[in-house]
Amino acid sequence: MSDRIFGLFGVLLSIGFVLAALAIEESFLSDAVGPKAFPIIIAAILGLSSAVIALRPDPEPHWPAIGRLAEIAAAVVVMILYAEMLPVAGFVAATAFAAAYLAWRLGSSALESVLVGVGTSVGIYVIFHLALGLSLARGPWGF
Repeated sequence: MSDRIFGLFGVLLSIGFVLAALAIEESFLSDAVGPKAFPIIIAAILGLSSAVIALRPDPEPHWPAIGRLAEIAAAVVVMILYAEMLPVAGFVAATAFAAAYLAWRLGSSALESVLVGVGTSVGIYVIFHLALGLSLARGPWGF
């Protein structure tokens, strides 16, 4: 039963995504594809996969224990805080803390988690900002 509810929720979410994508106003200077194509493609994939889940549910879904659900909730909270802290702390610091926490919860030791967090944030910063020239959130230290 839970698979059907989850699948129907995904289908409704994809419909809302399509409606939001269709409401995007196009500029007269847009390219041939336009800004609506990518969100509609994502919505189609979400809708199709959700329909499969709703129409072919698992016979007996296995729900994780309450402790695991709390860990999932904590990871969601960390990702929300990450999005909120990007403009305040900057990309490098916010990404380092979020990646370190998630690596720790996935089983790394404390030192390994810190190394993963710093390595991930610096690596992404070097590739996206320095190599590709993309703009990332600047923190109080200017990076």
